[in-house]
Amino acid sequence: MTAPKDARVVWQNGLAFEGTAGSGFSVRLDTSPDEDGGSGFSPMELVLVGLAGCTAMDVISILKKKRQDVTGFEVRAHGLRADDYPKVFTDITLEYVVRGHNIDPKAVERSIELSENKYCSVMGTLKKAANITTTYRVEGAE
Repeated sequence: MTAPKDARVVWQNGLAFEGTAGSGFSVRLDTSPDEDGGSGFSPMELVLVGLAGCTAMDVISILKKKRQDVTGFEVRAHGLRADDYPKVFTDITLEYVVRGHNIDPKAVERSIELSENKYCSVMGTLKKAANITTTYRVEGAE
C-alpha cells in the first residue's frame, strides 16, 4: 500500500475555502464562477484539473522516454454532469495536443493508452463513475 495522501480545507468566508495538501501547496476554492462569480476553483473544476494533470504527467514522461521531440503539450478536459444532485460527472473527454518535430502518432497513442489503463490513478478512480473518452492531435512545432 502506498503512503496516504492528506488534504484539508479551511473556511475563509461565504463559500470560499483555502485548500491545503500534505505537500504544503494550497489552492483557493469557491462557488463555481457560473453560479455566483466565485473567487477560486470549484471542487468539480479541480477534479478535471487533477485528471488532466495526472494523465499529462504520464504522457509527457512516456513520450520523452520514447525520445519524441516534444516542444509543446497540453491536455484539455471537458466534463458533462448529471442534472440531478449530486451532479456527478457522467462523461469526460480528454483532448491531448502534442506539438513537436517528427512526432510519431503511434507513440502518442501508446503513451495515452498506458496512462489510461496503467499509470493515472485519477483516471483509474474516475472511470469507475464516468465514461471517459480520449482524442489527440499532433501538430508540427512552431
